[in-house]
Amino acid sequence: MTGSVTVLTNPAAPGRRAAAVRATALRRLRDRGFDVTEIAGTSAAETAELAVRAVADGARALVAIGGDGLVFLAWQALAGTGIPLGIVPAGTGNDHARVLGIPADPVAAVDVIAGGRIRTIDLGRATPTGLRPLWFGTVLASGFDSLVTDRANRMRWPRGHLRYNAATLAELADLRLLPYRITMDGKTFEAEATMVSVGNSTTYGGGMRIAPDALLDDGMLDVIVVTSASRSRLLRLFPTVYRGTHVDLDEVSVYRARSVQLDCPGITAYADGERIGPLPLDLEAVPGAGRVFVPEPHG
Repeated sequence: MTGSVTVLTNPAAPGRRAAAVRATALRRLRDRGFDVTEIAGTSAAETAELAVRAVADGARALVAIGGDGLVFLAWQALAGTGIPLGIVPAGTGNDHARVLGIPADPVAAVDVIAGGRIRTIDLGRATPTGLRPLWFGTVLASGFDSLVTDRANRMRWPRGHLRYNAATLAELADLRLLPYRITMDGKTFEAEATMVSVGNSTTYGGGMRIAPDALLDDGMLDVIVVTSASRSRLLRLFPTVYRGTHVDLDEVSVYRARSVQLDCPGITAYADGERIGPLPLDLEAVPGAGRVFVPEPHG
């Protein structure tokens, strides 16, 4: 691909690495002959608004230089438009890039965009009651993991990963089964669960393969229900999530559906690491809603 691209960046992203990736990617885009228009808001809301405006003004392609949160904002502008997304990973998790095979090196990631191969993928659409729908590309989390995020967001100390570690320990002390009501393709059941995750793709949290068999182009969502309230069992379960073998455990059930409704009192859902809203929530897989630049297949 050549021509013009609109680049979405987050200049407030912490750390020197994010700034270095941004500078390298912008330089490489120009070296590859792209006419670059950079947009960067001072807040997530402003960034999302700028992305929507760029698409409405006729952007040929949108490039997100950042982490999954920035890609999430890009999907809100791009879903269903047919306009492709380029990803240059510069976050901590980078699960979109991981599942799509996009290289971590910013020069190589830009070269994927320049190569021009576009893949059409499904996106998840989440609709909180009474609110507008939000789009996501990876996994929606609810239950124990979303409670950890809630708690970490309320904490002011410590910073970084230590804050999430502290929040995890605090939630483990309060670990309990939660009363879920789950409807999949019109069939409803109730479950006492520690957490329920819904995957449009396989990984979240920086490579945890919570939905190891999820596919990006099958029009389905994978629903993972964890039903153990044992702290020791849950701690033993988490390492297996990186291998995707947790789905073989007795306390883990996996379902597949085109549409899912989740309800559980007091639980907030997060997708692509971003806050979606409190349950109840309507979810559906939307086939072909996203288009994204991907590497050429090997061989």
